[in-house]
Amino acid sequence: MAIRLVISGCCGKMGSTIAALAHPSLLAGGIETKGHPAIGRDLGEVVSGKALGVKVTDDAAAALEQGNVLIEFTTPEATMEHLQVAFSLKKAMVIGTTGLSDMNQQLIAKASESIPIVFSPNMSVGVNVLFELVQIAAEQLSPSYAVKIIEKHHKHKKDKPSGTAKRLHELIANVRSRWKLSTDIPESIREGEVVGDHTVIFSTPFERVELTHHAETRDVFAVGAIEAAKFVAEQPPGLYDMSHVLRQT
Repeated sequence: MAIRLVISGCCGKMGSTIAALAHPSLLAGGIETKGHPAIGRDLGEVVSGKALGVKVTDDAAAALEQGNVLIEFTTPEATMEHLQVAFSLKKAMVIGTTGLSDMNQQLIAKASESIPIVFSPNMSVGVNVLFELVQIAAEQLSPSYAVKIIEKHHKHKKDKPSGTAKRLHELIANVRSRWKLSTDIPESIREGEVVGDHTVIFSTPFERVELTHHAETRDVFAVGAIEAAKFVAEQPPGLYDMSHVLRQT
């Protein structure tokens, strides 16, 4: 199936990075908020200075009519609004938005009964390997190891802890629950323009094991999102994550 991407928040940090890294032939539309100065302009000119014949619009339905996969890295409010549009038009989605409530996530799961959705707090290949390594460490290191999760992001990031840190916490807590042990809430640091650092520390008085992922640029998330879009376009309705994408690549 030919992939035709519609990028929500196409002029934001993540959206513009995805648009710039995607092959021009894959781009079908860009969505921005009402009143944004890029509305009506060519998406290619906005992100790279080269016209593509694809307009930025505030009409999500009109944009999605031209594509078959919506990539969403925006706010919880916009994501829920666009989820309804994608659901009504039977379009696939890739959702990397963080800060979603339990109710939001339940609505995503419900929508996935009718459309295919890749939903992940982090689209980086390396972070998804980190998820697996942390689970292995949690299972093989005894209850005597204290666990600490530290995440650092740029000062503009609103949600804390990050979605990635919450996922790391969940993976460890699920393993340690059989020992009736709690896992400390992740420590969140917001400073400068840090793209994203995540560290998990397992320690005793005698040794220390650290697992760390450092994102150099947002490109790593954008590349993962594009791979997720290629994957989800070929899938039946269902809720997928990056582990499904990685097994297919």
